[in-house]
Amino acid sequence: MAQNLQRPVDLARACGLSTQAIRNYEADGILPPAERSLSGYRAYTPVHLLALRAFLALVPGHGHRAASLILQAVNRDEVEVALRLVDESHVQLLDDRRTLLAVEAALRDLAPTPPERGDTFVGPLAHKLGLRPATLRKWERAGLVHPRRDRQTGYRVYSAADVRDTQLVHQLRRGGYRLDQIAPLIAQVRSAGGIAPLESTLRDWHARLTARSRAMLTGAAALDAYLEERHPTG
Repeated sequence: MAQNLQRPVDLARACGLSTQAIRNYEADGILPPAERSLSGYRAYTPVHLLALRAFLALVPGHGHRAASLILQAVNRDEVEVALRLVDESHVQLLDDRRTLLAVEAALRDLAPTPPERGDTFVGPLAHKLGLRPATLRKWERAGLVHPRRDRQTGYRVYSAADVRDTQLVHQLRRGGYRLDQIAPLIAQVRSAGGIAPLESTLRDWHARLTARSRAMLTGAAALDAYLEERHPTG
C-alpha cells in the first residue's frame, strides 16, 4: 500500500493547488481525514485525489458552498444528503432557465407596443394595464418604478421610461415572479438605457446557464467516480 500514499505536496501538485489548500480542505471536511505515518506526517491515497477532483469539478456548476456541503456529506457517508444537495442545484438551475424564458417572453410582449410618448398619471396607467392604482404604488415602494411628483398637484407622473418599466413588471408578475426577483431585471433595463441593449445581456445569460449545465455534467462524473470508490454500486 505504500506506493499508493502521497505527500500533501503530491496531492497539491496533481490539482494545481497549494499544500495549505489541501490542509484547509481536509480541515473543512471536503477531503476525508488523511492517513498518518508512524512519524505523524499526512499521507494521502488515490481516494483523496478522487475526492479533491470531485470537489473541484463540482464548484463551477454548484458553487463553492454547495460543492463543500456535497463532499462533506459524502465523507460522512450520508450519500442521500449529498444527492439531495445535487438535486437542489439542478432545481435552482431549472428555475433560472424559467426566469430567463419569462424575461424574454415579457420583453417580446413589450416589443409591439412601445411606451407612449409623453407623461401619464397613475389613474390612466393603472386603467390601461388593468391594475389598481394601489398596485402601482406598491411597486413604487418596492423600488421598481420611480414616477416623479407634479409640483403643483403632487400627483405621480410616469414618464415613457416609467411606463416601460411598469409594463415589464406587469408581465413578470403575471408570470408568477416575486417583486424581489423582478427588481434586478428592472435595474438592468434602467442601467442599459432601455430594452434593446439587453439583448447582449440575455445572450450572456444563456451562455452562463449553458456553461453551468455543462459544468454540472462534468461535476456529476467526477462525483460518481468518488462515490463508486467509497460506496460501490455492485
